Amino acid sequence: MLEAYRQHAEERARQGIPPLPLSAAQVNGLVELLKNPIAGEEDTLVGLLTDRVPPGVDEAAYVKAAFLAAVAKGEAASPLIGKQRAAELLGTMLGGYNIQPLIDLLDDAELGGLAAEQLKFTLLMFDAFHDVKEKADAGNANARAVLESWADAEWFTRRAEVPREVRLTVFKVTGETNTDDLSPAQDAWSRPDIPLHALAMLKNPRDGITDAVRQIADLKDRGHPLAYVGDVVGTGSSRKSATNSVLWHMGEDIPCVPNKRQGGVVLGGKIAPIFFNTLEDSGALPIECPVDDLGMGDTIVLKPYEGKIENEAGEVISEFALKTDVLLDEVRAGGRIPLIIGRSLTEKAREALGLGHSEVFRRPVDPEDSGKGFTLAQKMVGRACGLPEGRGIRPGTYCEPRMSTVGSQDTTGPMTRDELKELACLGFSADLVMQSFCHTAAYPKPVDIDTQHTLPDFIQTRGGVSLRPGDGIIHSWLNRMLLPDQVGTGGDSHTRFPLGISFPAGSGLVAFGAALGVIPMDMPESVLVKFTGEMQPGVTLRDLVNAIPYAAIQRGLLTVEKKGKKNVYNGRVLEIQGLPNLTVEQAFELSDASAERSAGGCTIELSEESVAEYLRSNITMLRWMIDNGYEDKRTLERRARAMETWLENPTLLRADPDAEYAEVIEIDMSEIREPLLACPNDPDDVKTLSEVAGDGIDEVFIGSCMTNIGHFRAAGKLLQAADAVIPSRLWIAPPTKMDEHQLRGCEEFECRQ
Repeated sequence: MLEAYRQHAEERARQGIPPLPLSAAQVNGLVELLKNPIAGEEDTLVGLLTDRVPPGVDEAAYVKAAFLAAVAKGEAASPLIGKQRAAELLGTMLGGYNIQPLIDLLDDAELGGLAAEQLKFTLLMFDAFHDVKEKADAGNANARAVLESWADAEWFTRRAEVPREVRLTVFKVTGETNTDDLSPAQDAWSRPDIPLHALAMLKNPRDGITDAVRQIADLKDRGHPLAYVGDVVGTGSSRKSATNSVLWHMGEDIPCVPNKRQGGVVLGGKIAPIFFNTLEDSGALPIECPVDDLGMGDTIVLKPYEGKIENEAGEVISEFALKTDVLLDEVRAGGRIPLIIGRSLTEKAREALGLGHSEVFRRPVDPEDSGKGFTLAQKMVGRACGLPEGRGIRPGTYCEPRMSTVGSQDTTGPMTRDELKELACLGFSADLVMQSFCHTAAYPKPVDIDTQHTLPDFIQTRGGVSLRPGDGIIHSWLNRMLLPDQVGTGGDSHTRFPLGISFPAGSGLVAFGAALGVIPMDMPESVLVKFTGEMQPGVTLRDLVNAIPYAAIQRGLLTVEKKGKKNVYNGRVLEIQGLPNLTVEQAFELSDASAERSAGGCTIELSEESVAEYLRSNITMLRWMIDNGYEDKRTLERRARAMETWLENPTLLRADPDAEYAEVIEIDMSEIREPLLACPNDPDDVKTLSEVAGDGIDEVFIGSCMTNIGHFRAAGKLLQAADAVIPSRLWIAPPTKMDEHQLRGCEEFECRQ
């Protein structure tokens, strides 16, 4: 084992990256070596066990925890690791398989106090909290000390505060940084391997970037941490892997957690909302501020408490306001997710000890209640937060809505799995969690095939639903599992529910939502898009999709230029009214495109009749899945019955007439008399057909999550009317295997293969 590991480490070192974390088989071999060490290898063996085993409920962590527990209890022995050291190492494993051994050790006369010290700084306790409380109630002084430490938030107060000022070196990327620049799609197979994938960051040369990895290394040699700086940062769908890459180059190692980093600073003129949140979750400090006066290689002094950035001469070159002061607590805690879990643990401990609320943490300041009505999105989130029916969550209010539905796709699924392991998740709290295999089914690499074989069992054993390779695109299935007026999330940026509302997120927050059943958020403002008038001949629903940015451009609320970009939809909920008779499939065409608007979410006002028709079909599909061996059967049946319950009393939430919106944009469909087109390569750059008529078209693609069977039938009619040979290359990619089956019998497609 040791020889093979060293060979692997040397291969990785030639790439400038550390070796992979140890597998369960390797840890088994390591345990045998620790029991009978080779002379001269003592430090290496202890270092591997300490630093190179994943935490949480990873299979390798199970082997590590079992060995350390046996040593601490005297059931196994190693000349390199004594009982005390074994207890200390159990305390570095975050949660999961290490928890019960530490709780058991609280009763140990020799190690009880040491075990208590480890538990004081362990946050992922979940139901095991009650085991500690029971021991404390029974008079165990060590357990009592743990409860008091949690109540005093020592897990937080013993961590260093964010410094008053931070000296940084600027790594500047001008223009727009898409997450695909930071985490290229062609390298998606390597995303779970953070150090390897980070080598692909900004691999395509652009203005000022010729060899990103070398340039980053050269700037690091100056002795200061780097700050990632850009005009527009983080648009696109690969937020978690993009964050991982940035933090690998610019963050800090996490003790005893291999191949992952936290911290770092990202400064952007605009930072895409979901990317911003993913940075928060990862312990980074994201700040929106003017960046025109920050140049590549500049040394700057960031003053987060004063809201200033100075150059080396002490001149203020940028000013800002933090999104919330709670950001400072998030960075101190190692991320938003650890802060939320830790705060909850502190409050539970204080309640158990009869104490009031803790004053240690910064708290979000809720906005004043205007007394006005609520939007549809605000009511949906209010219901998910347990508010009285018809009440909503005001914009700017911190909340933790319950997740009804959580979606994960295959290029982010392995990262979500890793996050779930770190969260010590052995069962989902969200009502329905679904995993798809749509991105890698057509051309799988060896690592994708491994994922397709191992990930389904991981999801299903926790109560989730797993699709199969070749089934089709995640949204075409997940949408058919939705319940009206409920809230969910997903790891794909196009997780934009046509029923209810979804708030797409990075893999870390998706794992959090699946594991704990809630996600943290500050309720966004809403923009109302209200359609009026009648749709004109020759105008389609796709033109209405493009009318949304087009109308904003006409009013000066949206600009195409990236520098100083305006976008009224950015980070807000896009709420659409005036099209109540759309089918749910048609509604998804509108909600799906809210991703291209950088909106935080989307709602569409539909009729009860449209929703009821959709649910009746979906119940049949869910029962078909059960009959065809899809798992988890209990989850699928529970969702089908929930749909049947809604159909017994089909009512939908509606926005109040006096609801408040950040902006109201009315679009008169009678005035849209020709098609509207989004021009390459920017979905905001919408023009009328007459403006681009005559431009050559080389290639046409009809597919992705943006399509349904109706689009293909319409395309078939046009193909029938065309000449035998068409001058462009045409790609047809149906979103599901059911649509493909229907289209294979269509003469207009078959004759053109």
